[in-house]
Amino acid sequence: MSPVIEINNLTKDYGEGRGIFDLNLSIGKGEMVGFAGTNGSGKTTTIRHIMGFVQPTRGAAYVNGLEAWKHSSEYVRHIGYVPGEISFPDLATGTAFLKSQAGFLGLKDMSYADALIQRLQLDPGASLKRMSKGMKQKTAVVAALMADPDIIILDEPTTGLDPLMRDAFLEIIKEEHRKGKTIFMSSHMFEELEATCDRVALIAGGRIEHIAEMESIRNPKVRDYKIEFVNARDYERFKTLGFEVVRDQPQYHQVTVALSGDRIGDLFRSLRGMDVHFISEIKYNLDRYFREKLGRSKEANTNVQ
Repeated sequence: MSPVIEINNLTKDYGEGRGIFDLNLSIGKGEMVGFAGTNGSGKTTTIRHIMGFVQPTRGAAYVNGLEAWKHSSEYVRHIGYVPGEISFPDLATGTAFLKSQAGFLGLKDMSYADALIQRLQLDPGASLKRMSKGMKQKTAVVAALMADPDIIILDEPTTGLDPLMRDAFLEIIKEEHRKGKTIFMSSHMFEELEATCDRVALIAGGRIEHIAEMESIRNPKVRDYKIEFVNARDYERFKTLGFEVVRDQPQYHQVTVALSGDRIGDLFRSLRGMDVHFISEIKYNLDRYFREKLGRSKEANTNVQ
């Protein structure tokens, strides 16, 4: 099956190390891929290339097999797009803007738009010019999703949303994903991408450093457990039992052990008769994964002769 979105050696060189360089990424139908990175890392530039707004220095972006710079006019109206910087036309209210968008898209049924307005607690009758950042963001989300597009591209879509509205938005996006939509979402917040995506690409300095498979992060083969003992005797005794200790904090009578799933029973049997203050799993997450990967890459580069 051909990818819905494909980026091949995509480069936009602004000079002095600024831009994006030799990006390669393929997104299949129904897949949700996250794009993580700090501000200025190249997320927005990449997305603008996919939308066909920017001509690459070399390489290309494709949507449904169409090269973006030459053929974006054939597909952009069928993409639900929330830009990183929202700029509305000179219309009086959010309602006027949404009606204008509906006309552009040929949308007659506004029932889904109304449902999104309710869930996001948006007042579309408010003046566009006087809307807060969060209100503008909600309006842009409704405009992007109301025509039920098969492809959704979101550039930092939760910027300006309060925590409750961020959660409401993420639930909406999860539902879109379950419908089989193809979604590409950038964010600098790992938690958002962890909660929604199948894969997450990390971009830094204009280059894709790593791509994480979220299934392996949500269900790692090896998990870390922190154990604190009430007394030094049990703490010292436990350390002689052969478990892999990845962190030792003698001042607290604490150890952190790395354990494969088939050894959980061994751990609890070993703790029988010991005075344990607490035991807790240290959740593996996307932030830790990328830090480990980047650390290994830096170490490997340092060791190159």
